[in-house]
This record gives sequence, structure tokens and C-alpha cells, in this order.
Amino acid sequence: MIKTYMYNDADQKMYHDVDLTRKSELLENEKNLLWIDLYNCTLDELKYIGAVFNFHPLAIEDCLQDSPRSKVDKYDGYYFFVFHALRYDEESEREIATEELNVFLGKNYIVTVHKHALQSIGRVAACSLRDSYYMNKGPDFLLYSLVDGITDEYFPIMDRLGTRIDELEEEMYEHPAQEITEEFLALKRTIVFIRRVIQPQKRIFANVNGRYSFEINEKNIPYYSDLVDHLERISDTLEVYRDLVSSALETYYSLVSARTNDTMRVLTIISTIMMPLTFVTGFFGMNVPLPFQNNYATTVAVTIGLFIMTWWMLKLFKNKKWI
Repeated sequence: MIKTYMYNDADQKMYHDVDLTRKSELLENEKNLLWIDLYNCTLDELKYIGAVFNFHPLAIEDCLQDSPRSKVDKYDGYYFFVFHALRYDEESEREIATEELNVFLGKNYIVTVHKHALQSIGRVAACSLRDSYYMNKGPDFLLYSLVDGITDEYFPIMDRLGTRIDELEEEMYEHPAQEITEEFLALKRTIVFIRRVIQPQKRIFANVNGRYSFEINEKNIPYYSDLVDHLERISDTLEVYRDLVSSALETYYSLVSARTNDTMRVLTIISTIMMPLTFVTGFFGMNVPLPFQNNYATTVAVTIGLFIMTWWMLKLFKNKKWI
């Protein structure tokens, strides 16, 4: 499906579903802006757009395949971006799924390609049907608006991760179990996965020695500075979450180890106490004549002796602070 949004600077109006065969005429004015959105498009539709704008075959190939990381490539006359949106997927093993957004950024046009619906794209598209707010400040501002929408959707996910960490930390002390370890490890994998998405995306918009990786209008630089600030906050939060999960896992293993040691200490004390008792009863149970065995008082004396031995060993352990 191909959707087109055209801002005409001469009459400052928006037009939709424009004829792409008139591309040269539509883009003749450098202040005009054409946005083409390809959603769940077919191979023929993608090749058609590629032929209209003369996109490089490698960029078209990247649109057909899932890229593992965000990037920006410079081609003759345009830039090609790969971004990743995040969404919760309860059925996924990681619980987090990525949605790839490919963007071609030209002098006065933008082409976006994505397989599934993205809320950030839909929000900007719905607004562009009514007015030209996102389209009258240049293609770099439209690009900022799309990426900023994706970035804003990261924050609810980060809040959800923080809530899960707090819940697991409370459960760790109340109901220690093997499932908690598995949840912590799954959470750690999720954090690492999100970090692999955020870090390359942050580098795309980084200002290195006063230069960006692509051309940005000076008036729009504050917007990109704000976008970088959001990405930095998310990155810092991920670092904190990763440290929290690692510390919680170490604490959990320490608790499990302490409980295991307590259990082993009790079992060791019981075994140590039973050892001499077992020896005495076993020794006289092997057809060995018991002195005065015909007298019932002998049995009583042996029983009392066993209790005294047990009491003495418990007192000894307590004095040595073993129990």
C-alpha cells in the first residue's frame, strides 16, 4: 500500500494521493515536501518507488530484509536510514519485538517503508491529513517527528521493565523459587536486547565535533538535541536496570546459598548427634551380651544415657555457636 502526502509551499496546502509520474514537477520547488509511506507493500510497489527515485539496489534489498541494527548510509542525493520501534509481545520469548522502519531522506522528499503498522507513523500521517505542521519545516523535521514518536514509545516499556524489577525484588525475599531466577535472566536478556537497539540509534543522531551524520537544518537542531537527550535518558536507564538486575541476581544467589548452608548445618548437627546413638544401639544390637540385660533397669539406664549424650552434644554445639 502506497500513501502520499504532498506539501505545496506556494499555496501552503496539503495534497494527498498525488501522481508520482509528476515527481519532477512536484519537487521543482525546493520548499515543497513529498512524503511517501509504503505500508505492508508488495515487491512490485517497492521496486516502482525505487525506480521513480532511482534508489540504489542495496538500499532496496535492505528494505526487503530485516536489519539487526540501526544505521545511516549516504547515497548520491539522499540518505538511507534503518530504525527500530519496540513493542511488547507477550507470546515472544523475549517479550519485546522490534518493528523496522526504513527511511529514504532526500532534499525535499521522504520515503518510509515498514511491514507493520506503527503508531508513530499513523499519528503523523493522521495529522498530515488535516494540516501541514509536520511538513512545512523541511524533510529533516519530518524525520525527527517520526523518530521522536518511536522514541516516545520506548518510555512506557522502560516503566514496565522498572515495575517488573521492583516486583521481582519483593518476590525474591518473600517466595524464593527457581522461577524467579528464570525471570531475572529473561529480564536481563530483554535489557541487553533493547540496549542493542538503542545504542546504534543514538549514534546516528550524535553530534561529533559539531557535525551530524546527515544534513540538518540549523533551525531544527534543537529538536534533534532534544531527541538525543531522550535517547541518552533511555540508555542511562537501561544501564541502571542492568546493574539492578545483576545486583538482584547476586543477592538472590546469596540468599539461596545462605538458606542452603542453614539447611546443611541443621542436617549435619542431626547426623552428628545420631552418629554415637547409632553406634551404641548398633553395637549392642549385634548379639553382644548387655550387662545386666535381664534387669529392666538396664534398658532404662541405656535410654537415659542416650538422652544425656544428646543433651551434652547440643549444649556443646551451642557453646561453640554452631547452632
